[in-house]
Amino acid sequence: MDLFEQSPLRNENAPLAVRMRPESLEEYVGQEHILGPGKLLRRAIAEDILRSIILYGPPGSGKTTLGYVISRTTKGVFVNVSATTTGAAELKRLAEEARDRRAFHGQRTILFVDEIQRLNKAQQDVLLPAVEKGDLILIGATTENPYFEVNPALLSRSQIYQLQPLEERHLLALARRALEDPRGLEGIACEVSPEALEHLVRIANGDARVLLNTLEFAVLTTLPNAEGVRVVDLAVAEEAAQAQRVRYDKSGDHHYDVISAFIKSLRGSDPDAALYWYARMVYAGEDPRFIVRRLLVHAAEDVGMADPTALLMAHAAGFALEWVGMPEARIPIAQAIIYIATAPKSNSVVKAINSAMAVVEKTGAEPVPIHLRDTSYAGAGKMGHGAGYKYPHDFPHHYVVQEYLPGNLKGFQAYEPSNQGREKVIKERLAYFAQLKAKS
Repeated sequence: MDLFEQSPLRNENAPLAVRMRPESLEEYVGQEHILGPGKLLRRAIAEDILRSIILYGPPGSGKTTLGYVISRTTKGVFVNVSATTTGAAELKRLAEEARDRRAFHGQRTILFVDEIQRLNKAQQDVLLPAVEKGDLILIGATTENPYFEVNPALLSRSQIYQLQPLEERHLLALARRALEDPRGLEGIACEVSPEALEHLVRIANGDARVLLNTLEFAVLTTLPNAEGVRVVDLAVAEEAAQAQRVRYDKSGDHHYDVISAFIKSLRGSDPDAALYWYARMVYAGEDPRFIVRRLLVHAAEDVGMADPTALLMAHAAGFALEWVGMPEARIPIAQAIIYIATAPKSNSVVKAINSAMAVVEKTGAEPVPIHLRDTSYAGAGKMGHGAGYKYPHDFPHHYVVQEYLPGNLKGFQAYEPSNQGREKVIKERLAYFAQLKAKS
């Protein structure tokens, strides 16, 4: 059955996720950053003036659903194909039909290509002339980064919209609608406990399809009680989802206890414990961006200059999360955790900035020494700015004794390197500079 040809209202045997597919933009849940009131994409769909677009996002985020909503909204001819089952010959035929339809009947053709990243370059090239001439309006859906997987020529003729994993509030809204809607489970006498619903939402990890299909499975496989009601409690939800609930309240004490244990394991150079607490958070549905933010802070706060690469590893984990997404990004995040946990530790950076902030608070805005002042604007030289400045690269070892602090702060030391890791080398270098200063 083609999901775009038959309304879910007339397909009682379809999975719950299909039956609950929205019929309009008003029913669509989530992705407010591109479909909220007044957003460009929403206006284009509502006013039927859509141009070619690529929808990029994780499974269950609403790509196919949005395509279905567009098919119900547009006045043009809507054609749906899957890249896994179509070929160049069929795409060429569709392009020719779209051209004739536009030339002889003045009708637009909207082509929805699911998993467009599966089309090879030759297949994508078949669509290019039709898209460029406006014979076809392309809607491509992909879980892979289109900048890596889709022909650049096709990308340049399309707008790219990134869909995000659905938030828990979105999933809760979808689940409650499914329990109350005639298309869903409204005709079945059932009760789903708040704990069970919360567990199913967390396990779904932003995927609406997983949530709705697991919810339906939990309800249909639960036997009615004496009153004829199917009661889905936490135990039933755990069995249906094949996952046990982990005690973890993202807004309560347990949340802070777990993240505290995670940070202290990193600081204590125990990679096994750090990975365990990380897995606890991931399993319980913690926002991975929160975890990466803690890694960034810890890399500077507790590793610091003992191994500056730790901060780069944390940054790389954040980059992977944004570009790859979960669950794949859990691997580079775990790599960063292992690196940071096993790196030499130093909190000298924290002490240094705290010391500098304290002296600024105490002394206020001291004047900048004349030789350090800016000389880039007209008149600066007449005021003596830069006079006496020594350019370090003109001297041996690219260093020269020179005062860089205001006069009354001479001798102030904020940074005191430790003997850990790379900082031991830094400490030796700074000691050598101190000897040169003492001799000058």
